[in-house]
Amino acid sequence: IDGIQLYNELLCHMNKLNKFTFNIQTLVYSCNTNINLSSNEDIQRSFIGKEIYKQIGSYININSNMIKSKCHIYSLPYQFEYLLEINNSFPGGMFHTVRYLVISDIFPFEYKFFQLISHDIPFIEILHIRNGQPQKDKQNSSTELITFPHLKLLNLKLAHVDYAEQFLLKKITYLPYLFNLYIKYESLIMITNNFTIDRTYFNFSRVKDLDLDQSFPSEKFHQYFSVL
Repeated sequence: IDGIQLYNELLCHMNKLNKFTFNIQTLVYSCNTNINLSSNEDIQRSFIGKEIYKQIGSYININSNMIKSKCHIYSLPYQFEYLLEINNSFPGGMFHTVRYLVISDIFPFEYKFFQLISHDIPFIEILHIRNGQPQKDKQNSSTELITFPHLKLLNLKLAHVDYAEQFLLKKITYLPYLFNLYIKYESLIMITNNFTIDRTYFNFSRVKDLDLDQSFPSEKFHQYFSVL
């Protein structure tokens, strides 16, 4: 869906409409090979010349898993609390209303991507990460500490262990108000070296709701999550 199609099929029939706020994602699956894919420049140009459109944002992602193309168009400033299924093609911007974020990709999320997210979507309260690929460019001692000061729920059940390390080690990412953590038990074992690393190195101190894929028999485990 682009600006021309949106106007011709919907907005031109609403003569009294003064303001149009939107957030639309279009998916083209690989089986639909007869569909011509627009570039992001084409999408941007399609919104020119209609007064109902003010400032808009858009980006295109090609070849994401079974999806041949994904197009995301939205009015600016962004006014929704939800931002779903963004990936490495996300260009950033001011998304201060967003509280619920889902990120998903078949290519790894690197440190710079999370740095962008923390700067441009600073008020996230719920974050779901869906990515099974290991990171290639991990944080080092010279990089800036990432902080998500409002994040309360983090779901890592569909994420590679690298993202557990990225978010749960305080030296990489600081989560002062993480209350709810959904994670694979195996990931916990790996990042804590079977619960032998000092627990103060992790963002566990406030976690009061822990969702795992199996039981946790270890006594050391309970020492890491003292408020459960």
